[in-house]
Amino acid sequence: MDIVWVIVSTILVFVMQAGFLCLESGLVRSKNSINVAAKNISDFIVSSSLYWLFGFGLMFGDSQWGLFGWSDFAFAEPADTKLIAIFLFQMMFCGTAATLVSGAVAERMSFMGYMVVTVTIALFIYPFVGHWAWAGIITGEPIGWLEKIGFVDFAGSTVVHSVGGWVALAAVLVIGPRIGRFTGSASAIPGSSIPTAILGCLLIWLGWFGFNGGSTLAWNNSVPLILLNTCLAALAGGVVATMLKLRAEHYIEVDQIINGVLGGLVSITASCHIVSTGGAVMIGAVAGSVVFFGEKYLADKKIDDAIGVVPVHLFAGVWGTIALPFFALPAKLQNDLSVWEQLGTQLIGVVSVGFYSFGLAYVVFSLVNKVYSLRVSEQDELRGLNVAEHNISTEVFDLLSAMHKQQEKADFSTQVAVEPYTEVGQIAEKYNHVIDQVNEEIKQRDEAFLAFKQSERRKGAILDAAMDCIIGIDSKGRIQSFNPAAERCFGQTAGAIINRSFFKLFTRDRVQELNSASLDEGFLLTSGWVLERRNMTELQRYDGESFPAEVVVTRTVSIASEPLEYTLHIRDLSEQTKLQKRLETLAFNDSLTGLYNRAAFIRELERRINYHKSHAGVVALMFLDLDRFKKVNDVFGHKVGDQLLCEVGKRLSGVVRGNDLVGRWGGDEFVVAISGALDEEAINSKATEILHVMRETVELPGHTLNVLTSIGVAFSVDGERSADRLLQCADVAMYQAKKLGRDNFCFYTEEMGLFVRKRIQIEADLPDAISQNQLLLNYQPKVSCLTNEVVGFEVLLRWLHPEFGLIPPGDFIPVVESSGLIVDVGEWVLTEVARQLVEWRKAGYELLPVAVNISGFHLHDESLSLFIKALAHQYQLNPSLLEVEITENALTGDTDSSIATMTELKKLGIKLSVDDFGTGYSSLSYLKKFPIDVLKIDRSFINECAYNPDDAAICMAIISLAKSLGLKIVAEGVESLEQLEFIQQQGCDIYQGYLYSRPLPASDVEVLLKRP
Repeated sequence: MDIVWVIVSTILVFVMQAGFLCLESGLVRSKNSINVAAKNISDFIVSSSLYWLFGFGLMFGDSQWGLFGWSDFAFAEPADTKLIAIFLFQMMFCGTAATLVSGAVAERMSFMGYMVVTVTIALFIYPFVGHWAWAGIITGEPIGWLEKIGFVDFAGSTVVHSVGGWVALAAVLVIGPRIGRFTGSASAIPGSSIPTAILGCLLIWLGWFGFNGGSTLAWNNSVPLILLNTCLAALAGGVVATMLKLRAEHYIEVDQIINGVLGGLVSITASCHIVSTGGAVMIGAVAGSVVFFGEKYLADKKIDDAIGVVPVHLFAGVWGTIALPFFALPAKLQNDLSVWEQLGTQLIGVVSVGFYSFGLAYVVFSLVNKVYSLRVSEQDELRGLNVAEHNISTEVFDLLSAMHKQQEKADFSTQVAVEPYTEVGQIAEKYNHVIDQVNEEIKQRDEAFLAFKQSERRKGAILDAAMDCIIGIDSKGRIQSFNPAAERCFGQTAGAIINRSFFKLFTRDRVQELNSASLDEGFLLTSGWVLERRNMTELQRYDGESFPAEVVVTRTVSIASEPLEYTLHIRDLSEQTKLQKRLETLAFNDSLTGLYNRAAFIRELERRINYHKSHAGVVALMFLDLDRFKKVNDVFGHKVGDQLLCEVGKRLSGVVRGNDLVGRWGGDEFVVAISGALDEEAINSKATEILHVMRETVELPGHTLNVLTSIGVAFSVDGERSADRLLQCADVAMYQAKKLGRDNFCFYTEEMGLFVRKRIQIEADLPDAISQNQLLLNYQPKVSCLTNEVVGFEVLLRWLHPEFGLIPPGDFIPVVESSGLIVDVGEWVLTEVARQLVEWRKAGYELLPVAVNISGFHLHDESLSLFIKALAHQYQLNPSLLEVEITENALTGDTDSSIATMTELKKLGIKLSVDDFGTGYSSLSYLKKFPIDVLKIDRSFINECAYNPDDAAICMAIISLAKSLGLKIVAEGVESLEQLEFIQQQGCDIYQGYLYSRPLPASDVEVLLKRP
């Protein structure tokens, strides 16, 4: 190690701090430049202090599992000079990473916010990432976990620059864009001093020679090539970014030159020691394009990066890191990895560093921002951070403040203060001259305007202010006056039509003939417009458009009692007519499809039913519901959903007769009513025709959809059913059609009505089932396939209803699951099982495990494991006596919640069983994800397993799969010896079914239990 070279390189890297200060202060507005400069030096002080106290030790101390170091904190004399040199060099790297972020969030982050960012990088991110990739540079042996797998990042494209870029991205996402950045036509915010920014770029370029050259830790033969590659990549990046900007915008932007150069420098940093000069040029050139398109991407996403930190340091840094395998010279890389293996290693490094840096920074900034705002107030941002944060004013700020006060008060009578012998003073002096001239112009304008108003007030103020058209015509119908309202209404100026015939211009055909004749008679004829009456008529605008109007004609009489002029008072009734039509449409039609709305449809339906009470005939009502329409809205959006509903309305209107009724009931429900001498065959044919039309593919702009329909049909013969009853019956039939598989139609029967009423009664009585002891449990024995001995039970819930008797589980279990009582019922079953186990234990029987079915909703409830634990404690039971059964579909919901609950149950010693295996829609991958002990083969596969080759193959596959995963297998629904022999041959562990025993009440189970 060449200590002198490392120290010289450290000094060069330190120059980069001055470069970043010039770059950032030059690219922001002058009202924030002092704040940026103060932030830069503060960043360096804080980051360097933290790096000395903790960061260096975390990065290069004794490694803990390759993740972080744990020694050399705040080291002092006597310290090894080699260690001190490396510390100083790395301290500059840490300062660089911290400084990057502030440029991205400049002009709106508070000074304390900068400090939060600096502490986060210097203490919690950079030392850890550096340990992963560089911990072994002191000893020469790989120590960090990324080093060990072959990750190469020579001088920090990822470790320094991508880290700064990731943290910058997190910061700008948390605090948001600057005020005005993405609003208005000119959203780009210019910097205050481009020459200063260019100076900063050159200083950074100079410091980069130390950045890359010093990373060798010794002056050797590779340093000149490293410096050459560094320079070539910067040149290529600047040229490509500039050319892309020139081609896109047709001008050369200095900011793009700067960022292109910096992007090239960042990208070559990872591999400058092992690539050829040609490779360096290629890496830098691609980096220039990455920077250009990266800036456009951020702008499109409205992510405000003030000086381009994210595209330059993050995007270009990622590119440089993953480019290394393709351009590295194998002889220099020397790690025995192929190109693709090296690429995989580089990607692991990029992703892990990005995930850690961005994730930690985003979480920290978000949490801090909730307690202490990282962003300054809107008022402080507008007036500038120089004043808001440091109470430092500038000449420009003082001038702008004075101008702003004049603007707010609208008072330009006083001049702004002039600071002599400065550029700003010259601007202020010129501004004062302009103000004087403006005041003079305003004075002259006010005088002219006052004279004009006085003149106009004397001439027809009432005429001009009138909302109606007021038009004067002479005895020949020629226009003499034309007020502004008439100009707006008829679409022509008064000057263009004075002395032209009103009737020829603005009336047509019969109206023109009648009123020309009426004018000749002084508007006293009854066949045309009549004097001083409201005449409803039709006029036309200058462009030929017709409109309804109300015309009142008055007459002016001279001293000699001769008519000199008629005045037409005209009111345009277009909007009033449109509004009236619109109200009529809304009263009767659906606003989206134009079909009958609900109220209008019911009214028409009632009218037809009432008609057929006295005239024989049938009214058939079809209630349509689009199957899975919600998915269309969820996947394609409500606009596409509305287009689909309109298309459905068109199809329904096209398939019915002219006198049939079609309406939109609401949402995705439609109703169709046909009437007349109909029989069942005709109704059936019409429903089939509707289904056929609805099955056709729907072509919408950008989308092709297939939406099927379920139809319920009910009819009223000779008016026997009211409209409300008919709608209710059709609705019930529609739900029956859905139950039968959708995409079909179903006629209403009285049995359906009875079923619905029974279900409603069951839903209403369900809350009382527990409190009134109507629920009871039966126990299905589970038997060993080897010994034919009972090894456990499955508990089955039954409901003894006081009115309906024993309700089948298929009728009430779905009601329980869809109600809010599912957890209460589940807890009641668990409690009853625990109580029964205690009774058997008191009676001296040996206890066997009991399996309880738990719904998916209950499984996802975090209270389940706590309840079972408390239950076991209350009854002094071993929790292993309980087995929890869940259906396959229950595992497809909240996966993380399911795993957490099942893990807690496993800790209690409870076995977990998947019921009805093979009938769900979930992936077999959950057998690996979830801590399952038992698979239960559904009875649908057991029924014909001894005869049906397909069912046999499924059973064999499930048993084989379970055995390979170490799971127990239970066969459900075994009812014959042939079925039992088959599953025994395949190695099934346990069976249950009527072959051994039906489900038994608790009192009958005791004969199956043994005494110890």
